[in-house]
This record gives sequence, structure tokens and C-alpha cells, in this order.
Amino acid sequence: MDVMDLAFEEFGHAENPPLIILHGFLASARNWRHIAQKLAAHFHVYVVDMRNHGASPHAPLMDYPSMAIDVLEFLNQRGIKKASLMGHSMGGKIAMWFALNYPDCLDKLIVADIAPVSYSHSFNATLAALQALPLAEISNRKQAEVLLASTIPELSYRQFLLQNLVLIESHYQWRINLDIFYRMAPNIAAFPNCGHLPPCQNKTLFVAGKDSNFVKADAIYPSFPTAQLTFIPDAGHWLHVQEPAVFIEHIENFLRHA
Repeated sequence: MDVMDLAFEEFGHAENPPLIILHGFLASARNWRHIAQKLAAHFHVYVVDMRNHGASPHAPLMDYPSMAIDVLEFLNQRGIKKASLMGHSMGGKIAMWFALNYPDCLDKLIVADIAPVSYSHSFNATLAALQALPLAEISNRKQAEVLLASTIPELSYRQFLLQNLVLIESHYQWRINLDIFYRMAPNIAAFPNCGHLPPCQNKTLFVAGKDSNFVKADAIYPSFPTAQLTFIPDAGHWLHVQEPAVFIEHIENFLRHA
């Protein structure tokens, strides 16, 4: 299995406790800068680009075991013996798989709006819409956003996805490999069988949007029996964007006082 040398952004002082933030599918470290900057007052925060995302290298395999090993290697390369992990959506699944397989390298675990289960939803329509964009005809990002409107009606989600569209030598292109994403998307919706692994005994917080349906208590406790579960009102799956101040308050209270 190839291990990636992950790109990352870094915030805070090195003498503070390390916190690694793991983003979701089709996102990148840049989506977490605001949160990371706030948490950097008390933590040494690393926000990584997972394989095939952001500025990190591309690889044909993208699943939770491979990405958890990427995180383990990231810690090893920096001499970090133990760190807290916070992950959202896909990043939360990476963090959970890491916790179940490498508990000695984990301090505390925070999982944002996802559970250790396989979901039935598909990314196919979204990825097909991105693949269908006529990049050679696009002269600005607004034009791309308009072209996506019929298949992806939510403006904020279109804008989020188009952060992966970059201008290089006067031509727009995807910085992600959409073919890899299309092939690997079923791995992202799924979660590996963990019934053979000992339950995680590390201090764990699951924080979910009250308007989201991704997290159910009965899906959490078999593998994370001591976890805390809290819901943020007026927030859905993008809870850290919709209610950032409340989200940060929950994270800081847990990391500093749990």
C-alpha cells in the first residue's frame, strides 16, 4: 500500500497539544482554516489534505484503511507520539478507523456528523455533473457555477465543489482526479467491518447537526461505548459552517475539559 506524503496547513504553537483536522469528501484543508485559527489559541493544529484532495498526491486507492495509514505516517514523520483527531464526514470515518486500529497514537477523538456505518447515498450524480463541465469553454468560475446549477441546485454546495476547479496557464482544470473519485466513491459511502476490533476506549465526542440524519446513537456505541453525543440546533451536515461559534465551543470544551 502506497503511503502519501500529505500536504497540510499548520496553526498555533508547537508546544501546545497536537490536533489533526481531517476534512470531508471533495473538500480540503482550506475549508477548515477558520476553525483551525480559532482552535490554535490552545492547540497546535494541523489541517491535512487527504490523498487525492487539495495539494496532496493522487493515488488509485482511496479507502479508510489506506487513509488512516496516511494519518499514522503523517504523525510518525513529525515525531508526534499521540494526537487528538477531529474529522468531518469522510474525515470522521478516517478518524474513527484510526481510533479503532491505532488507539495508542490517539489522545481524544471528535467525529463531526457521521457514524461508523455504511450509507446508501451515492455521489454518482455529483461527480457526473463535474465530469460533464466543458472546461475548454469556461472562461471564469461564475460561468462554471451557472452551468452546474441545473444538476446541483444548492448554490453553497456548487461553490464548495468549484474550489476544486483551478486556473493553470489560462485554462481551467480540476485539481482532483474525477475518475479516481468516481471509482472510489463507494468506499467513501461505506465503512469497513470493524466487528473484530476492540471498542475504542479513548475519550470521544460525536457532534452532529440537529437537522441532519447521519448520526444515530445506536450506531455509535457498539464501537465507541464511552462516547459523548451532542446535537447542534439549526445545523445540518455542514454544522461547522452553519454554526461555527457553537461548533468551536463544543470542540474546545471537550478537548480542554473532558
